[in-house]
Amino acid sequence: MKTLKRILGFAKSWGRYLPPYILLSILSVIFGIANFALIGPMLDVLFDSSSIGVVARPEFAFTIDYFKASFRYYLGSIISGMGVVHGLIFVCIVLIISSLLSNLTRYLSQRIIVSLNTGMMKNIRTALYDKITSLPVGYFTAKRKGDILSSLSNDVNELQNTVADSFHIMFRDPLLVIGFLFMLFYMSPRLTAVSIVALPFTAVVISAIVRRLRRQTTVTQKLMGRLTSQFEEAISGSRIIKAFNAQKYVRDNFEETNGEHCRIRRQVFNRQELASPMSEFLGITAAVAVLFYGGWLNIHGNLGMTWSEFVVYIGFYWRVLEPAKSITEAYAKIQRGLISADRVFAILDAPSDIVEKKDAVCLSGFENSIEFRDVSFSYGNGIPVLKDINLIIEKGKTVAVVGPSGAGKSTMADLIPRFYDVTGGAITIDGIDIRDVDLHSLISLLGIVTQETILFNDTVYNNITFGMEHVSPDDVRMAAKVANANDFIMEMPEGYQTNIGDRGAKLSGGQRQRIAIARAVLKNPPILILDEATSALDTESERLVQDALTNLMKNRTSLVIAHRLSTIKSADEIVVLQDGVISERGTHGTLIATNGIYSHLYKLQS
Repeated sequence: MKTLKRILGFAKSWGRYLPPYILLSILSVIFGIANFALIGPMLDVLFDSSSIGVVARPEFAFTIDYFKASFRYYLGSIISGMGVVHGLIFVCIVLIISSLLSNLTRYLSQRIIVSLNTGMMKNIRTALYDKITSLPVGYFTAKRKGDILSSLSNDVNELQNTVADSFHIMFRDPLLVIGFLFMLFYMSPRLTAVSIVALPFTAVVISAIVRRLRRQTTVTQKLMGRLTSQFEEAISGSRIIKAFNAQKYVRDNFEETNGEHCRIRRQVFNRQELASPMSEFLGITAAVAVLFYGGWLNIHGNLGMTWSEFVVYIGFYWRVLEPAKSITEAYAKIQRGLISADRVFAILDAPSDIVEKKDAVCLSGFENSIEFRDVSFSYGNGIPVLKDINLIIEKGKTVAVVGPSGAGKSTMADLIPRFYDVTGGAITIDGIDIRDVDLHSLISLLGIVTQETILFNDTVYNNITFGMEHVSPDDVRMAAKVANANDFIMEMPEGYQTNIGDRGAKLSGGQRQRIAIARAVLKNPPILILDEATSALDTESERLVQDALTNLMKNRTSLVIAHRLSTIKSADEIVVLQDGVISERGTHGTLIATNGIYSHLYKLQS
């Protein structure tokens, strides 16, 4: 119930929609009851018109008896004055008008629910997108990407197809059941009491079906996350799969998961579909009991209704079964959807390790230095990645961090923009702990170029201006020239308006990297973080990119994570990381002279 209330909470204006919806639904029920109530007079006109005589006009009272007597009065007057055919025409006209009003009010109420549902799902998707873009980087490294993608697509669609689309049933159909039950009790309390005896038994049977349904749905959603992950891996790893002739291996893994998902999904749908025929069978069983009991009462002269009224009574009873069956189906669907809702809310409720203080300091610029003070860090498994790092990067200086793979170089760079928070010590900018700094102002000081270039399926122009507003084409072109990118961009079919494909797939590695550098140039940040920006390039591309980086680093403070040591010989200070600690530091010449780790690595590359 808490989950359902929370889903409704995303329909922010539901209080505005509810009153007109309830009013229209009540009117729809009233006119729907009138439709069936008119069957009795129509049968009387057709087969027993002599039973309809002229009666006195009833005095007004807001009761069913008054409206029933008024209709009988006008019908009797028409038949006595104009004939049976005109009486039949009168009943038909009233029936058509009643049906029109019933369907019109139902349609208008449905429009309200559609507005409510679409607005609610829009708000859920917006909340999910905002959460995804605000979650720290560590969340995505700890979670399987397929589970996240499954929740964003499959679970949201499941939520819409089950819970959201069932709201109109859960709101309107109970009104129908109440309205028709009221009429049944009004017409024959004794007969109706017999008909509802089966309801508690029906509820017990359906509840047992739904409980098992909920457990199996949880399993299918987890399997769907695994399937989505395998699809994503098949797309992103297609080259490796083909290079190692691993098609059979990955297909066998996929078939195992897909077969298990199919088996449990089949059980879920079979069990869900069982709810509807089961409720219908139990309803018909109760209807047979009603017919039998009604016939028994009629034989003994205790029915208390004419034959036409008994036909109307049976019609009302069947109208009770239809919404009751719909409610049963909707209840089973909602139970399936609530599992998806729980998975969606698990993302929305995911705690963020990166918390911004309410009184955070807003940095307007960079004046002095970045300092690592006794910095330690681990990824949550208790194994330290960095230990007691002390380092000062003064304004305008270039500091390079080198070392073997797994030493903690990239982690060290990721701590400055607060992709992760330190687990010990502090990082300061101009003496202010970055945990006390407004995140937006902190990131605005930084330009980041990584080994894995992140580009988007958009134009060259939009990739360079990514996240920036009010940028002129001349500024974009100048940034591209600084990054040695303008020449190859102008050779593309549509120049700066050329789409570069998914993750820049239409470009070479060097071209992608130079567009990323142009993006950093356009941002014009005072602090640069270059994380192995040339390590994956060929010699010619590396030279072009290195020239672009040299242009970018002019008059800026830079932290350079380097794999190729030849690119950082001119750094003001080189820091050697080994097993998470600083083992050496100094200039290129000093470190070569000491004949330590750096000298060994440099000689290996030379």
